[in-house]
Amino acid sequence: MSGNMVIIHGGGPTAVINASLYGAVEEAKKHPEVGRIYAAIGGTGGLLHKKLLDLREIPQEELDLLLTSPASAIGTSRDHLEPEDYAAMVPVFEEFGIRYVLLNGGNGTMDTCSRIYEQCCAHGISVMGIPKTMDNDIAVTDHSPGFGSAARYMAVSTAEVCADVRGLPIHIVVIEALGRNAGWVTASSALAADCGVGGPDLIYLPERAFDEAAFLRDVQELIDRKGCGVVVASEGLHDADGKPIVEPVFQVGRAVYFGDVSSHLANLITKKLGYKARSEKPGLLGRASIALQSACDREEAVLAGKLAAEAVVRGESGKMVGFRRLEGEPYRIEPMMIEIEQVMLHEKGMPDSFINEAGNGVTQAFLDWCRPLLGGPLPRLISFTGREEVRS
Repeated sequence: MSGNMVIIHGGGPTAVINASLYGAVEEAKKHPEVGRIYAAIGGTGGLLHKKLLDLREIPQEELDLLLTSPASAIGTSRDHLEPEDYAAMVPVFEEFGIRYVLLNGGNGTMDTCSRIYEQCCAHGISVMGIPKTMDNDIAVTDHSPGFGSAARYMAVSTAEVCADVRGLPIHIVVIEALGRNAGWVTASSALAADCGVGGPDLIYLPERAFDEAAFLRDVQELIDRKGCGVVVASEGLHDADGKPIVEPVFQVGRAVYFGDVSSHLANLITKKLGYKARSEKPGLLGRASIALQSACDREEAVLAGKLAAEAVVRGESGKMVGFRRLEGEPYRIEPMMIEIEQVMLHEKGMPDSFINEAGNGVTQAFLDWCRPLLGGPLPRLISFTGREEVRS
């Protein structure tokens, strides 16, 4: 079946979403049955408004820059779509001769992918999903493109803060990590220890209900033992009733703008324990950093785009590309095709085996699982504190 292709981005971008775009475009070019390779500029809304760009017309030297460009080069969206919007897409596909549809995104986008697939089944249009999320919360697949780079950023940035606190040990620093309901990015901060100047002392994940009294006991013990320290906390922390510990600033459907969790926790330390504390919140820097992009993440993102394009051209539809991790060393994965209904809006949290018994840190099993995704050794840092010779 010959026809044109369209690639659509959805949800929050990552440091490698453009790498998946690159992989899909380069693969599509190899197939003579694929005519134009459209990008929907601005996500699903761009598609509905017929804002399409033929990527075959883009010079190769510009396409090559996709591998090292953050965010979404074609624009993305969090559009709320009604049933009539999905129905309206089919006439657009037919008007532009589109027979192959690729959607690159996370849980919400895979739900959109499923609904578009349902609309397209009777029209000879094939639909495939490409996983993308820094949160790493897409079900079934071992991990998702976007996470490895966010994890590398979090690990290195936390190590830099740890070095700062080690050099001037006068306070507790609370770092807030992105991650709505899953603590994968927060947990990756533990790999800061690989840089050689220590890692975070305490890590709090949304997979465990936050207990303020236990938190303050943990921090007081840290103050008594070291007089300083680094705490990493998820933006999605909630109490035993599921209520966020800081009221969200804004919420519509799945879109949540969380309150300032790191500031709240630093204020708790200062007010309740009478000790100096400060907060740090990398925010979008944690998902947009090309300087700390993971090579492994980039390569797997390209592979995901390539495999999706290849599959849709050979007639597969209603699926998402996923990765299965193979046992043993060195780290290896094998691709798989996952039925789209298995992943749409099914969020994958951290398993119990990756969280320590106290609920304020991670296990060695998590470190071993996560380390290969960071794309190589982290930069080595040095500190001479603790080596001094003390004489009476």
